[in-house]
Amino acid sequence: MPPPRTSFRRRPLIARIILLLLLGGGYAVRALQGPNTHTGTSQGLRVVPLASLPVQARDTVSLIQHGGPFPYQHDGIVYQNLERQLPAEPAGYYHEYTVATPGASDRGTRRIVTGRDGQFYYTADHYASFVRVQLSG
Repeated sequence: MPPPRTSFRRRPLIARIILLLLLGGGYAVRALQGPNTHTGTSQGLRVVPLASLPVQARDTVSLIQHGGPFPYQHDGIVYQNLERQLPAEPAGYYHEYTVATPGASDRGTRRIVTGRDGQFYYTADHYASFVRVQLSG
């Protein structure tokens, strides 16, 4: 004997309810985890040692650590993270610094971006992608 036709009509509704519950549960778990703690590979960013960066990037990190002087007028300005490549943080959290590019007639595409809590990020392609910089071993 075939099942009643009403059971076939309820399956899509039940599937939708289950999907909504799963999505809601996922958002709840993410909310309970709280804000980024900046450990591991934040936002899926690769972590690289400072020594693996170009010498100009290492020089820029050293200048940042010593408070300057910075060779470019824009060094130290707020980086707004408009591309959303870095973890979401309040306005003013990130600051950017130019990494000299040999042969470039302008500031080039390389930057170090720092976070208020001591994070360092490097981009060689003008914010299209980043790596997290590990300063010490």
